[in-house]
Amino acid sequence: MTDIVDYSREHTKELSYAGVVVLLLALAVIVVQVIGAQNMKKENQVLDQILALSSEIRQSPEKIEELEELAGRGKFARVGYLELAKYWFEKEDFTKARSYLDEISKGSKDLVYYQAQDLMGQAYIHQKEYDQAIALYGKLEVENPDEYFLDVILFHKAQAHEEKGEIEEALTLYKRLKEEFAETYFGYDASAKVLALEGKK
Repeated sequence: MTDIVDYSREHTKELSYAGVVVLLLALAVIVVQVIGAQNMKKENQVLDQILALSSEIRQSPEKIEELEELAGRGKFARVGYLELAKYWFEKEDFTKARSYLDEISKGSKDLVYYQAQDLMGQAYIHQKEYDQAIALYGKLEVENPDEYFLDVILFHKAQAHEEKGEIEEALTLYKRLKEEFAETYFGYDASAKVLALEGKK
């Protein structure tokens, strides 16, 4: 015990410095956590604004500029771009929709990315760029991402083949959907497509 007391007396200054360092480190950790929480709160507020505006622009198109401004920055910028793409897709301005979808394609492969890729494929179909649509959906089919639905990918790929006039290729995909995804919405629609296309033979 005496040795400890003697050591403390001899190294009081060093121990004081060490205590200050530990205190400063603890303070720095707290500051980082507070800043992180504040930033998260701000980002969540931006997301709330994006989602609110995305539902409002159908009735108030003048709010598109607000959504475009929000879409250009922050953690949830890609969500804003996706909502803008959906809006212009509904308006059948597929070129403008694709311009926003291009921005999303630069990001990580998450749900937003695959939603954007699917919408891009549908835009290709509407613009009669069937080969590009088939190639895109073929790539997604190979990836078979956990973040998206394979039946959606296959159905839209089949649509591209059908619109292009490649009925046999379309039928093959529709039949696969009918067998493997019978309980889904697209599996049900595929069954109707098989009946319709085979009836034309």
